Formats: sequence, C-alpha cells, structure tokens
Amino acid sequence: MTHSLSASSIGRIGDDLAIQAELEDPEVLNIESLSRRMRAAVLRMIHDAGSGHIGSSLSAVDVMAVLRFDQMRWSRGPGRDVFVLSKGHAAPAWYAALLVGGDLDAGLVSTLRTLDSPLQGHPDRARCEFVDVSTGALGQGLSVAIGRAQGRRLRDGGGHVYCLAGDGECQEGQVWEGAMYAGARGVSNLTLVVDANGRQSDGTVESTLPLDSLAEKLTAFRWSVREVNGHSHEELRQAFSAARREHRRPTAVIAHTQKGHLGPDRAPLLDGSHSGLLKPDELEESLRYLKVAR
Repeated sequence: MTHSLSASSIGRIGDDLAIQAELEDPEVLNIESLSRRMRAAVLRMIHDAGSGHIGSSLSAVDVMAVLRFDQMRWSRGPGRDVFVLSKGHAAPAWYAALLVGGDLDAGLVSTLRTLDSPLQGHPDRARCEFVDVSTGALGQGLSVAIGRAQGRRLRDGGGHVYCLAGDGECQEGQVWEGAMYAGARGVSNLTLVVDANGRQSDGTVESTLPLDSLAEKLTAFRWSVREVNGHSHEELRQAFSAARREHRRPTAVIAHTQKGHLGPDRAPLLDGSHSGLLKPDELEESLRYLKVAR
C-alpha cells in the first residue's frame, strides 16, 4: 500500500527539482547540492510508485551527478556524449538527473512505473528522448556502448560514450567478451564505470560469484583502470577527465560505493538492500536530512 506525503513534507517539488536557472550560472553550480536533490527525487519517485530499486539507485547517484552536470557534453546535437545505463534497474537515479537538470518536467516525479510514463522501471528510449539505450537484461550494456563508440570513431562523429554497470553484473560472460574486444581494438572514446557496491539481488557479490581483482582483470584486457571512492565528486571528476585524455585504450572507472547511500554520516537506507520501500516517517526524515523537504 502506498502512503501519500503531506503537502508540507513534499514541499515545493518544482523548486526542489527543476533548477535549470541555477545551472545557467556557473557560480551556483554545486554538484553536492545537485546530488542531494537527485537523492530526494529518487526517494519520492520510488515512494509514489510503491516499488523500485532504492539501494541500487542511491549507490549510483554521485556517478550520474558528476557525469550529467560536470563531465558530459549534454547537448542533443552532433558530437554529443552518450550514456548507457547497463544496470537498468537503477533508472530512478538517471531520471533524477534529468528532473533536477530540467530535461524532464518536475511533475513527472510521481509517474515512475506507470503506464505511458517516460519513467519506466527500466530505461526505454521509445518513451523517453533522454534515454540513449533501452536496457534491462544485465550484461548487455557494455556491448552496445562499444558499438556506439566504434561507430563514432569510424564516422569521425566525436563524442565520448559512458557505460554504467554494476559489479554483480560483471559476473556475466558478455561483459568480458566486450571488455576483451574493446581493449584489443583500443576503443579509447569509451569509459566503463563499475558501480562497485559489493551487493546484488540475493546477497553479496563475494558470496555469489567473487570477481576477485576486477582492476587486474581489466588491466590484463588492455584497459586503463582507475579505482575511486564513488561518492567523492572530486575523485570521480579527476577519473573522468583523465579518461577523456586517454587516446590509446578504453578506460574503466571502478567506483567503490555503498548501496542505499544517503550521506557520509548515515547508515545505508534499508540496510543496503537491493530494493524496498521506506516507511512514511523514514521517508520524511530522509528528506529532512537531504535539506529539500519543508
């Protein structure tokens, strides 16, 4: 059963989420503030939908905030960058970036997982123009991203391709076929970001199928590899900037994150579960912590 928030706790959704005017002023741009608004949007979307992958979405918010608001060439014209959300169940985090950035109307925040909404449970490019690739079945996103990146190289189309995958997803064989190909062919306009939160649907990555040294494996496949704190905006910025300067190899950024991450001084929401719902009082307290509720 879904519970409705009070008008006072919802606050000014439009003011909280649609902040395009702020983005036009570089002096106001603050990725920390943007990521907090994104987290609030994720919580509201999943609450209103009555279901969703809250842990997986929150672990990826900082990565997406840095990409969308700082690193990506986001115009929809020629030479723009491409974003492939291979871990498609974390779609609420990408929708949050689009809502906060003013690409989507703030009123859509309550339409997650509803019929005909652009905010489907997994990204659907047929319904949302800001989705580059429809994803859902895990393990496939990297292959598509490699194809996009190679196509840009062969046609001299410019732009960088970013693919965000989960660490549990890296247990899929197709990921390693793609990694081997991209390294061998030197697909340097490709960055794979691994959301390494250590958890997957039915437990930990370690107890399900250990990846051991992911960095060593990718290095052996001829990738440039960087390991960062996936909740540090500065470390992410530095890693992504270095990836754009790499002209010989693809880059993998292994972003160590926490499932259900709300803030550095907070325990993960729902004990880091893959999915689930907050109780109404937990939701309101979380929004107050994020400083967007009124």
